[in-house]
Amino acid sequence: MGQAPPPGPLWSASESSRYLRQDDRVHIADRLREGASLRTIAAELGRSPSTISREVRRNRTEGTPNGRHYRPHTAQARADRRRARPKSTKLATNPELHGIVQSWLEMRWSPEQISQSLPCRFPDRPDLRVSHETIYRALYVQGRGELRRELVRALRTGRIHRKPRRRAQQRQPRFTTPMVMISERPPEAADRAVPGHWEGDLIIGKNHGSQIGTLVERASRYVMLLHLPADRTAETVEAALIDTMSRLPAHLRRSLTWDQGSELGLHHRITTAIDMPIYFCDPHSPWQRGSNENTNGLLRQYFPRGTDLSVATREGLDAVAAELNSRPRKTLGWETPAERLAKLLAPAS
Repeated sequence: MGQAPPPGPLWSASESSRYLRQDDRVHIADRLREGASLRTIAAELGRSPSTISREVRRNRTEGTPNGRHYRPHTAQARADRRRARPKSTKLATNPELHGIVQSWLEMRWSPEQISQSLPCRFPDRPDLRVSHETIYRALYVQGRGELRRELVRALRTGRIHRKPRRRAQQRQPRFTTPMVMISERPPEAADRAVPGHWEGDLIIGKNHGSQIGTLVERASRYVMLLHLPADRTAETVEAALIDTMSRLPAHLRRSLTWDQGSELGLHHRITTAIDMPIYFCDPHSPWQRGSNENTNGLLRQYFPRGTDLSVATREGLDAVAAELNSRPRKTLGWETPAERLAKLLAPAS
C-alpha cells in the first residue's frame, strides 16, 4: 500500500530521539489518511503540535494544501538531506576574527565578554561578530582545530554541584567589640549608586596555609588585593587593610562589608585608623557580599584551589588586579571596572 523506501542507509541522526524517526513519519502519514487532527497525532507521538504541523508543512508533496499527500519515506529523505549539511563556522573562515577571539581568550576573557565586546570595539565591522556559543563549540568540539585546545584552560570553571544555602544558625558573638551588622548599612551602599562602598574577604591557599585578601568596590566592581604572605591573624589583616585603604581618597572610603571571620577581630581599630565604618554579614550568608564572592571565583583562574598563595608577590597581585579591572563586565553594560570607576569619579573631580 505504501511506497517503497529509497535505496541506501538512513542517516544515523535519524535515530536520535531529538528528531522525528521514519516510524514516526509513517504514523503521521497513516493517521492523516484516517483524518486525525495534528494535535491528536502529536499527543500520540508525545510531541508538540507545532512539531507535527511544521513536519507536515515542510515535507508534504509540493503544491498540496494539506497533509493528504504527505509521504513518509520522501519526508524522511528530505529531513536527512537538510540535516546533512555541515558548514564551517565563522572562526574557521575568518582569520581576523579568529585572531581577535584567541587573543582575548589568552587574556582570560569569557566567550560572552568577547561576543558582547566585538560590536563595541568594531561597530562598523559586521563581519567581526560571533556568538558566545560558537566560541564554546570551537573550544570544546574535538577535531575542528578552530581554536588552540589549551585555551580551554583559560575558561572559568564553576562547581560541579551547587552548594545549598543553609539557614543561619544563632551563635555567640565572635568579637569582644560589638559588630555593626549589614542591616544598619546605609541604603546608598545597597543600590550601588555612590562609589566608595567595598566588600572584602580572603581566599585561602593550599592546606589552608596561605591567603590573599580581596576588596571589591560595589558600584564599579573595581578590585584591590591584599598581600598577606605570612599569616591571616587579626593584626596582619589590620595592617594590610589600613595600608591599602588609606591610599584612597576619603570619598572612596565610605564603608567596608566583611563576613564574620576572625581575621577582622580588630575591626574597631581599622575603623578608627581610616575613618571607614565596617559592617558584618549575617552568618552563612555569602550572597550578602555577592560582588566579592563573584570576584573570588574569577581569581581562581589565576590562583586555582590548592595553590600556595604565599609565593605571590606584591607586583604579581597588582598585575592580576589590573587585568581584572580591564575586563569588560556584563553587569556594567560591558564597561570595564576601571572605566566605570573613572566615570563615577568624574563628577566629584
